[in-house]
Amino acid sequence: MWNIPTKERLSRIPKLYETEHVPLKEKLIVLHFFIAGCDWYIAEYDGDDIFWGFAILNEDYELAEWAYVSFSELKSIKLKGWLEVDCEVEDAWLVKRAKEVDKIRIPHGWLKDNENPPNMSRST
Repeated sequence: MWNIPTKERLSRIPKLYETEHVPLKEKLIVLHFFIAGCDWYIAEYDGDDIFWGFAILNEDYELAEWAYVSFSELKSIKLKGWLEVDCEVEDAWLVKRAKEVDKIRIPHGWLKDNENPPNMSRST
């Protein structure tokens, strides 16, 4: 894995189930892992190996979901024997709410703040 998050950075992730009371839109996304057309947006961590967050595999937004993912499995992924999962560096990935991440917001159908829903009425 490229840019493995430091222990200090991992320690700032809320523990598993700690944010259960927080609506999905408002969950803080602390880390972003990616490779090819796959993204994992991390909101919680057990402090050992299990993350919980939003996963998009192979750019399939219809099947994207909130799920658990193993840190050790992410670290072991290699494509073509050399391409590894990357974690956005801290300077590039600022913690943000799920609704502020387009790849999470769009599959959920969440509007941006101050955005009006599309006009679905028909003129006859």
